[in-house]
Formats: sequence, C-alpha cells, structure tokens
Amino acid sequence: MTAHALAGTLADDGRRRIFAAIVLGATSAAQVAERTGLPVRVVLTGVRRLTDAGLVAGADGALAADEASLRAAARDSRPAADTDPAADPVLRTFLRGDVLVGLPAQPKRRRVLLTHIAERSFEPGTRYPERAVDEVLKAWCAAGGSDHATLRRYLIDEQLLTREHGIYQRP
Repeated sequence: MTAHALAGTLADDGRRRIFAAIVLGATSAAQVAERTGLPVRVVLTGVRRLTDAGLVAGADGALAADEASLRAAARDSRPAADTDPAADPVLRTFLRGDVLVGLPAQPKRRRVLLTHIAERSFEPGTRYPERAVDEVLKAWCAAGGSDHATLRRYLIDEQLLTREHGIYQRP
C-alpha cells in the first residue's frame, strides 16, 4: 500500500469513522455500527474496502487494525536516501527547499552547501555578469540566512565560481 492509496482509502468520512471505531476496540460490524451511528450495510461495505486496502484484518471474525500492514506502508513510502536531494545532513540543516536558512561555520560543511548551490544555480562554462549572479544568489538568501554578497564571496573563495572583470563563471 502506498501513502497515496492510504489517503484515498481514508478520504471517505464513513470509512474514517469505521476505521477509528475499529482502532478504538470495536471487533464486529454491529459494534462499529453502534459506535459510529452508521447503518450496518454501510459499515460492511466500509470494512470490506478497509480490508481490501490492508488497513483492517478480520482474524477469527474479529476486526482489528492491521498494524503490520500500516508499518510496512509507512516504511515503504519513505523516499530513498539517494533520490532525496536534501539527503545530506548539511543540506537538510541549512536549506529549506531552495532557500538558505544559515551558513555553517565549519569549512567542510560550508563547502558541501556551497557546492550544492553552485551546481544548482550555474552551468559550467557559462559566463554570467555580476548582476545575474547577484539575482540568483538573492533568491537563495530570501530567508535571511545570509546575504548574497557573502555567498558570492564564499563561492569565489572556494573556487566554485571564478571572477574576471566582473564576469563570473563556474569552472
């Protein structure tokens, strides 16, 4: 079951109420109907859909939330670390999307962050006037984590950008 399928199954108010009643201890369709105020026919249809989705198990005729299935769905729907651009702890700490929230004090961590920004913002070999570089870096600094001039200076100091006569280039 995917997170999307789980959300779709629980999108219906009746099924949410049925699932909640089962989670809170109702073990039969009659108990669920009593606790939710829904007709038994609606409860039976909802239980069947919840069972088909893997949210409810009916062991020995007693309804119960299928906790193992829920755990598996939560585990399987996590993004793989290598597909998440912010998998690096440095990037997770200092970026919110494409906005810088701070600069690391440690040079190695700062280098990781600056490399990410340079790779995402500038094409290798393309020449950029200072104004264009400033506009790109201002977007990264929108949250106030740093200012664009400081970021530009660090990119040059780390040799992630070169500057010659006001023209910048990523080597």
